[in-house]
Amino acid sequence: MKYTYLLTLLLSLGGIATLSLPLRAATAEELDRDARRALSSLCINNLKAATVANEAAAALVFPTVVKAGFIFGAQGGQGVLFRNGDPKGYYQTTAVSYGLQAGVQKFGYVLFFMNHKALSYLHKSDGWEVGVGPSVVIVDEGVAKTLSSTTLQKDIYAFIFDQKGLMAGLGLQGTKITQFYPDY
Repeated sequence: MKYTYLLTLLLSLGGIATLSLPLRAATAEELDRDARRALSSLCINNLKAATVANEAAAALVFPTVVKAGFIFGAQGGQGVLFRNGDPKGYYQTTAVSYGLQAGVQKFGYVLFFMNHKALSYLHKSDGWEVGVGPSVVIVDEGVAKTLSSTTLQKDIYAFIFDQKGLMAGLGLQGTKITQFYPDY
């Protein structure tokens, strides 16, 4: 029993330490390219995302986020804020979690900012925690059924895509988003 606890603790700390090490820093050009591809693919494959994208003031695209954990978990990735099709800033997303979890997962997500008030909150905050501040709706199949250009009334809509790996449960609550400056 004592050894099982110790092994669990070591594996958990090792997984978090691995994820907390900086991933290879992408250049601005690489981030722009990957984020544009991800956003384009999402809008082609998800008509509701395309509808929201057409109405949005800006889109924050995280093309690749990696989540791993065993009891303790962590996730992280880098993204681009697009406004009128142009990159306007670079952000990183991070989160830690604790609970019944084991595995590794890779996914992407887009936050569509529907108004300038919500976008202003992102710019003013020194690290924005999803779930605090503007209202965020995670668009799943149930929400998507009633979503149209006339029902868009929340500040931010989140679309999660390209989920791969073995880890149950995925949410954005508690995710922290901060601006960073990539190499050019």
